[in-house]
Amino acid sequence: MFERNKGDDNSSKSIDLIKPSNASSKVIIGPGVKIKGEITEAREIQIDGDADVTMNTDHLLVGGTGNLKGNITSQNADIWGKLDGDIKIEGTLTIQEQGSVSGSIEYQNLQIKLGGQIKGDIKISEKVKKISEAKKEGPSLNDSSSGKNKANN
Repeated sequence: MFERNKGDDNSSKSIDLIKPSNASSKVIIGPGVKIKGEITEAREIQIDGDADVTMNTDHLLVGGTGNLKGNITSQNADIWGKLDGDIKIEGTLTIQEQGSVSGSIEYQNLQIKLGGQIKGDIKISEKVKKISEAKKEGPSLNDSSSGKNKANN
């Protein structure tokens, strides 16, 4: 009654899995989802639920329903919800109208839309400090005197 044909033996066939490319590695924590832990090797992370995590990513988006806590390192971050913790943004931190960021915050560029909130220990990245100090110093005395001589000649 139950017979297996020798030609139908699928047990030895390998299963081909579709592997996402590194360029498309994205994590989305949806509304109502709670997560605690560490997120590694994700280029983009979107938080619309509750997360208490350690992460390092290229782009972070905290949606309007998102609540993110933890040790956060990102190239850029766009905050519509709540972000709290030890935060290092190596590029641009954008806080939208209803966004709130608190904790120990280090950033290179900062944009706060009307209504956005930021509080805590806030400091500008060391890279930016070095660039702005160099601009304040201006040209050296030798450069300015040679410039005057050229202008007078």
